[in-house]
This record gives sequence, structure tokens and C-alpha cells, in this order.
Amino acid sequence: MKKTLYLMRHGQTLFNVRRKVQGWCDAPLTELGIKQAETASNYFKKHNITFDHAYSSTSERACDTLEIITDMSYTRLKGLKEWNFGTFEGESEDLNPSLPYGNFFANFGGEEEKEFQKRIANTCEKIMEEDNEIVLIVSHGAACRQFMRYWEHTSSVDQKERIGNCCILKFEYENKEFKLIEIINHNFNG
Repeated sequence: MKKTLYLMRHGQTLFNVRRKVQGWCDAPLTELGIKQAETASNYFKKHNITFDHAYSSTSERACDTLEIITDMSYTRLKGLKEWNFGTFEGESEDLNPSLPYGNFFANFGGEEEKEFQKRIANTCEKIMEEDNEIVLIVSHGAACRQFMRYWEHTSSVDQKERIGNCCILKFEYENKEFKLIEIINHNFNG
């Protein structure tokens, strides 16, 4: 049976605005971040999309985004957290190496890329193996990107540019396999 996963990035945070590395550390949503989450919420309402269950990273920015999107109860999971950037947490994004990061952050107390990618993929698979058909997960930019990369061999849909705040990735899940079928980027100016 085909199931649907809506995987999305949280709304804009203070650290996004200040260009600070934000993995396991956290910052609150900005006014724009709240509006972005409201726009995503309206998208789901407009398309009559209801969820069997909702999940969030344990980070406050993801939980706050999810709570704006839906008032249903949800499950917080550490497996959905952002990449651990080690000692780069809270520092200027100008210190980041050029992409792809690979295992750069592992040298500074962070996670290896494949370890992080596997954590996200395993967590999403466990979620989809539960008794539900339509799932919302609110996570993070690098987490969404790494999940896309993990399943790129099954998907014809891709987005080279950065995954923006409250971007929604729609995946089909069947026979323990995910396929990216749509990327929903919102126009927050309209």
C-alpha cells in the first residue's frame, strides 16, 4: 500500500537571519518564520490534506513550526534532529567549508555525513512502517537534503538550490522505498 510522507523544513529562525550555524543548538522562529509556517498550514488546508500522525525533531524551532501547522498531537524524535555540527554550532556560517561538507564536522565533534544521513533515513522508515498512511514530519534543511540524497536513485524530482524555510517535500512510500514526487516551495511575498 502506498503511503505519503510530507517532510518539511522549519520556519525561519533568528539564527537563520544572523547566519549562524544551527544544528543541535536552537533559536526561536522570527515573525517571518511564523508567517511561513502559517502559509504551509494554509497549503495543507487548501489541498484538504489531513495527517494520520505528525512528528517533529526535538528542536524547538521544528516543534513550534509543527504546532502552527496543526493542532493535532505529535511525537518528538531525536532521530529527526539536524546535523550535529560539533564546535561550529552557533558560529558564523562564513566558517562552513564549501559544499559538499562530507565528514568535515566529524573532525570537530560533529556527525559524519553518512551517519547523519542514515539516522534520518532510518527514523523516517520506522515512522512510515507504523500504522499510518499520511504523515507530516517537521525537520531541518540539511536533514531534508540528506534524506533527498539518500533516496535520489528512486526519484526523478530534484531541487539544486537551497531548501528554503517551510519547503515541503512530498514522498511516496511503498515496499520500504521512498520516492520524491513533488517539491512545494511557497511564495511568502504573496
